[in-house]
Amino acid sequence: MIAEVIVDIVHSDVDKIFDYIMIENVQLGSRVKVPFGQGNKLIEGYVIGIKEESSWPLEKVKKITSIIDCPLSAESIYLMHTLSRRYQQPKASILRLFLPSEMRRGNVHEKIEQSVYLVEENLNIASISKNAKKQLEAIAYFQLERRCTLFAANKKFGNAAIQKLIQKGILKKVEEQIFRKPYRNLQDKSDTHILTKEQQEAIEKIQSSEKQVQLIHGVTGSGKTEIYMHAITNCLQQGKTAIFLVPEIALTPQMLKSLRGRFQSAVAILHSRLSAGERFDEWTRLKEGEAKIAVGARGAIFAPLEDIGLIVIDEEHDTSYQSESAPRYNAIQVAKMRAKWNNCKVILGSATPSIESYLFAKNGHYHLIELHNRVNQQSMPQILFADMRQQLRNGNASIFSDILQDEIQVCLQKKEQVILFLNRRGYAQSVQCRQCGYVHTCSHCDVALTYHRTENLLKCHFCGSQYTPVQHCVNCNSTSLTYNGYGTQQVVKELQKLYPNAIILRMDNDTTNSKEGHLKITEMFAKGNADILVGTQMIAKGHDFPNVTLVGILNADQSLYFDDFRSNERTFQLIMQVAGRSGRGQKEGKVILQTYNCQNPILRYAADGNYKDFFANEINLRQATYYPPYSIIVRVLVRSAEKENALDTLKTVYTKLEKIYIENKKDFVFFHKMIAPVKKLQNKWRYQILMRLCNKNLLSEIYTAVTTIKTDKANLYVEENPNNLQ
Repeated sequence: MIAEVIVDIVHSDVDKIFDYIMIENVQLGSRVKVPFGQGNKLIEGYVIGIKEESSWPLEKVKKITSIIDCPLSAESIYLMHTLSRRYQQPKASILRLFLPSEMRRGNVHEKIEQSVYLVEENLNIASISKNAKKQLEAIAYFQLERRCTLFAANKKFGNAAIQKLIQKGILKKVEEQIFRKPYRNLQDKSDTHILTKEQQEAIEKIQSSEKQVQLIHGVTGSGKTEIYMHAITNCLQQGKTAIFLVPEIALTPQMLKSLRGRFQSAVAILHSRLSAGERFDEWTRLKEGEAKIAVGARGAIFAPLEDIGLIVIDEEHDTSYQSESAPRYNAIQVAKMRAKWNNCKVILGSATPSIESYLFAKNGHYHLIELHNRVNQQSMPQILFADMRQQLRNGNASIFSDILQDEIQVCLQKKEQVILFLNRRGYAQSVQCRQCGYVHTCSHCDVALTYHRTENLLKCHFCGSQYTPVQHCVNCNSTSLTYNGYGTQQVVKELQKLYPNAIILRMDNDTTNSKEGHLKITEMFAKGNADILVGTQMIAKGHDFPNVTLVGILNADQSLYFDDFRSNERTFQLIMQVAGRSGRGQKEGKVILQTYNCQNPILRYAADGNYKDFFANEINLRQATYYPPYSIIVRVLVRSAEKENALDTLKTVYTKLEKIYIENKKDFVFFHKMIAPVKKLQNKWRYQILMRLCNKNLLSEIYTAVTTIKTDKANLYVEENPNNLQ
């Protein structure tokens, strides 16, 4: 028998299936060691097919050396083929998505622990000398506890006493695998809720619908999570498994708390902030069927579950479900593929669905379920505008408007909590020379450096480089420097001046870089141990703090004027999501929206909580201008350390793609080559070809044209509807 093997090398030259002679116990999905290349070096590979014979002469076919394990299912192999074709990615790079990286490298293994337990049928206390006090104490202990780790037993009673009892057969030593439990100290949230009429109707609609994808459009606080919980319960009762995706790692502890409270050890969590051992053990529990529910961020869509009965994607509008590093994939698209294989349903949920998803629902491709009311029957928070232009005219040049300062003071007096949102971390956004206007930039990237006052460093938020703050301009040597803009650090500093007795927490990438960084901050705030929480978009969604009655949105205009067709949509979504953190308990909520353009229609739609009018306005604009979903934006990004190499490769790619453009002009809205807006990142020059297509069938042609270009001079990437066009 012949095994078809994909070797674990991500390179286009070896992105093919190799034949190997099988050995005993090899099966579909096995991870094996095989001889490869001229020197027959042993490398890992994956068995993705089995056949009777090879088309190669048998004497030229090498033999599998050994079996490592069997991590892949038939579904994994189906997804590998489907995703490889869809995104023109090497098969090995797709297969790597299914395994913890440390497992592939052999850097992590099962945790084996030695335990001892009491063998009651061998218990003969008369055989123990009265002087052997430690042995007698150990027996008394084990009669109550039954089992204990060998390490703990030796520490408690001494190695000599324990070994004597083992020799006598009274205690028995065993080795067993111990699963490392992430968030071990997380207190499970076991409360259940009586369903509202809307929630009950939503569950019934999901069960009765024949559509594969269900879109739940529910206002913030409408109880979407409880609907997910009931749907998962129904799924488990049928003997099936479930995947639950959240957009950010920051939200996984909160969701894990709720899921563990309801489903106990049936839940496993997967995300990149876990330790290698924890990630390996959680993956193993899912693979072996001990855990039935996988919860995590984007990558959890590849959880090793079989017989999936439900996939839930919360905050489906979030751009983080799109991978922006190789292999590039969209988790929602992968969810639909898995749903097709398993014949199960996908639930997408959001208070602000993406334009594409809501259009699909309106057109009948998805089943639309709408929730109009909060479960606590509270009204949505009142949103008030603070005109920052008028504030300047009134002599207030601070970060905070007068109304926001007053409302914060009222909240603090009432012992209520405040959330302040600003989607910029650091202290100041740039350092600029007043003499010549030069803005200090990263030496590796074409971007301004951000000043971080806490560490007294200038940081690049793209490559992570750090610099000592400059004392003079590197362009003209002037010492007249100014710090422009503000970030979360400066917000906290100004708050401390205004409200010296308030306890203030900050939640951004700088304060949450440890595994449980998010959890520590959110739990402290949830317990009422802080008055004000300042944060970036990681505080904007999913969190439920009943005592928060005021939300301040600082610089609400920030995302409106980005050079991106989604800027209106993202601004609307962000404001609605952040505003939804207010008034989730029994107290009414209020939102202060600080802006320099109070009449902007997008901000007005958000203030009114009017998604449908926003959607109608936005979809008409997209249709008139031929932007997605009425076209597909395709970007081919060229990167190289040498500018000339990047330009040469760009010309080669452009020549190939131009032929497709000339032959299909009617299917193109736009076709052009240019330098990328951020021309240099991580010491690599960046050029791009931008296209807007009205015919998705051209995608495969474009992918093929790009992937057939063989060059060591530059990196090439094809991106569909990229989240970021910088």
